[in-house]
Amino acid sequence: MFSSHSHATKGSIVQLNISAGGVPKSSITEGIVEPSGLQGDRQRNLKYHGGPDRALCLWSLEIIQALQKEGHPIQPGDAGENITLSGLPWNRISPGCQMGLGDGVLLLVTDYAPPCRTIARYFKLRRYGRISQKQNPGTSRLYARVLIPGVLRVGDLVTLHNMTDFGAAGEG
Repeated sequence: MFSSHSHATKGSIVQLNISAGGVPKSSITEGIVEPSGLQGDRQRNLKYHGGPDRALCLWSLEIIQALQKEGHPIQPGDAGENITLSGLPWNRISPGCQMGLGDGVLLLVTDYAPPCRTIARYFKLRRYGRISQKQNPGTSRLYARVLIPGVLRVGDLVTLHNMTDFGAAGEG
């Protein structure tokens, strides 16, 4: 278990997603996280996806729901994320943040995941740049390195550490 202080931010895992390559990724209820990523998951283009610093792709359910309200036909797993999370201040998570998941998995956020045309069909007018960190900060998927592997389940608690200070107004 992770120790946490009163200022740690907590959320939960709402979906785990894998595929044999490509998108959409299919939902599973439990998965084994290895240093290379979620067991059973593959990427088609290893030049841009996968590897130790891009072992997992993470995204926010709240961002997906906001995109749906804008008219984008997107669902969890469609954009290739392995772990769909809820209840986290997504705009404050950046490279360098650590994330504890479940009973012992520890991740290090390494980068923002740039969108590619493979996910264009899930966006109104194919405007997949809508989730570009450069164009719309705080909406991007995130890449993470696995520091401590383990088992994850839908519903597991997620705790954030080392968040940036921007966007923190109003938190108590």
